[in-house]
Amino acid sequence: MASTARSHMRAIGERARSMLDRLSIGQVKETPLTSRNPEPAAVKLEGVSVAYGTRLAVTGITGQFAPASLTAVVGPNGAGKSSLLQAIAGIRPLQSGRIGSVADHQNILAYLPQKAEIERNFPVRVGELIALGAWRSFGAFRRPPDSVFDRVAEAAASAGLDGLLNRHIENLSVGEFQRALFARLLLQDASVILLDEPFAAVDERTAEDLLRVVLHWHQTGRTVIAVLHDLDQIRAHFPTTLLLARACIAWGDTVSVLTEENLARARRALQCRASDPGAA
Repeated sequence: MASTARSHMRAIGERARSMLDRLSIGQVKETPLTSRNPEPAAVKLEGVSVAYGTRLAVTGITGQFAPASLTAVVGPNGAGKSSLLQAIAGIRPLQSGRIGSVADHQNILAYLPQKAEIERNFPVRVGELIALGAWRSFGAFRRPPDSVFDRVAEAAASAGLDGLLNRHIENLSVGEFQRALFARLLLQDASVILLDEPFAAVDERTAEDLLRVVLHWHQTGRTVIAVLHDLDQIRAHFPTTLLLARACIAWGDTVSVLTEENLARARRALQCRASDPGAA
């Protein structure tokens, strides 16, 4: 990495926690970063219900995201997709039920929310943002070791951000910013990765590049759970699908789940609950 980039990143340790709070993309359910090849992890849901006040967004979800699986979460608007991811991430409390992980306690979970939930008006450079993915390995008050700088450059290249490490994030395009967030996740190296509409509002080339990153995570044993809308994309690349309409309509092999009958059932189920709307 260029010396100018290194000098800008020396203060990362002291600023890390405030950046994470302001950017609303902090690691959740964190434990120390100990390995670049974490063990595969599963996520178990046991009668999970999530509410907004008195209104149920998700109700009675039971099942398991298997270790090293790649799962799409789909459903009509208002089906509870984002609510479920937030509950798994530990940032939205459960009304009832339990969420457990088969992961070893040293594994970590990474969560990427929708773009609307992320603040970009903060004086952070691309390299700094990416490096925050590894801040648990060097702490909040120490300079990142040289190995982190090397990994930042590697992650940036993998996400297609060569030459942009010194640019402020507020000056990035939508697609470039999403690439930066993916690079940060690459550095975080979590066992379980939650993505809420990761390809929304980005150009086709960026979506294709980021999809390759997702597939790489799957190939290297990560458990990836993604809220998606493009059914053709899901059928082509995601082996497993959870179809929601606040309750589980179907969960399993994508070909078996994404049938016209099941999709129609999901629409009807949500219409029946229209008097008690939740949030997608």
